[in-house]
Amino acid sequence: MFNTTPRRGLFGARQPHPDPTEAAVAPVAEAAPAPVAATASPPPPAPAVPPSAPAAPKSDTVSPTELAAYLAARMCHDFISPAGAITSGLDLLEDPGASDMRDEAMGLIQSSARKLVELLAFSRVAFGASASAETFDTRNLQTLTQGIYAHVRPELNWSVGLPSVNKAAARALLNMAQLAASALPTGGSATVTAALENDDVVLRIEARSNRVRLRPEVISGLNGERIEGGLSGQWVQAFYLHALVREAGGSLTHHIGEDALALVARVPA
Repeated sequence: MFNTTPRRGLFGARQPHPDPTEAAVAPVAEAAPAPVAATASPPPPAPAVPPSAPAAPKSDTVSPTELAAYLAARMCHDFISPAGAITSGLDLLEDPGASDMRDEAMGLIQSSARKLVELLAFSRVAFGASASAETFDTRNLQTLTQGIYAHVRPELNWSVGLPSVNKAAARALLNMAQLAASALPTGGSATVTAALENDDVVLRIEARSNRVRLRPEVISGLNGERIEGGLSGQWVQAFYLHALVREAGGSLTHHIGEDALALVARVPA
């Protein structure tokens, strides 16, 4: 099949069709052998191609909007469980066929409402920016932490001798305590201490159990790395803790074994 469309140049301009006489002569001209030079030199060698540059490393930075979205999703996940339990209890109270379960429904509503209030109070200080105080009484921090541990299996041992800590240390302490609780799914104990060393507040939490579990995404967050897989709700609190301590000019380390976990943060006083 032959192309019958008009010929166009390099940039699309229309070109006239060749004269029939030129078309008849063209094959003869193309068939004529080209003269061969007697002293033809070999072509110069092609220049070496440099190796391609390595790809730029992937950035571990997380934008503020991305971090806020992960934190909001994490808190909504924590709040939806007791809120849903309250709704289930109210539905039982309204069901005429479940009158024999009225006491159980009231118990469910009361315990779930208490858990929701304690989660909200804890999150307001641990994650929120609404608290205007620059220092926090450690007795109030103990009450907030006990509210969280009242709904998990491990026990809390509070051994904080300082009467008060600054805002960065307070938020770090709360997040460390909650991370330690999540690392003890079958129970155990978490011991919280805080001491003043030189110009730093040293926060330390030791979690002990016959089964200590720290998810890989939590370890990535504690190291300040982006999440590459796993549960973002588990990762974001650890990443937030790392960013919080680093922004305050401190440092965060962790050590984990089969039956023990240690979280240590140093925050300028």
